[in-house]
Amino acid sequence: MDRHEILSLINRNPAFFLATMEKGEPRVRGMLLYRADEGGIIFHTGAMKDLHRQLSANPAVELCFNDWQQQIQVRVRGNARQIGEPRLKEEIVNSPGREFLKPWVEKMGLEVLSVFRVEDCQALVWTMATNFTAKELIPLSA
Repeated sequence: MDRHEILSLINRNPAFFLATMEKGEPRVRGMLLYRADEGGIIFHTGAMKDLHRQLSANPAVELCFNDWQQQIQVRVRGNARQIGEPRLKEEIVNSPGREFLKPWVEKMGLEVLSVFRVEDCQALVWTMATNFTAKELIPLSA
């Protein structure tokens, strides 16, 4: 797969698992993608959450996306950088499927939303057919 095919797969399968580190211990949780393109992978969390603190302390992450129908797994590693752009936060809050954010933002303001972009992404694609082949890192940036 090339980077365009990988980004397409990621955007079609927005549920993913995100791994971080906290005090030398791994942490993983399910997340929902906002979007992925050659600029990086964008997701959000609450500014009061452990995830926000973990990424602030150590931005190195790995994300795992799955296309269950095609039996393809894509693991993406990179560094999460916080994005403070109010326009992007408003766009996220007003996007379909994220209505649950509106009450939080109405009560606490846009500062409650912590948006991250994973940059310098490299992907590993896994399938049953490639299970025993050497790993190839595929850069997702242009």
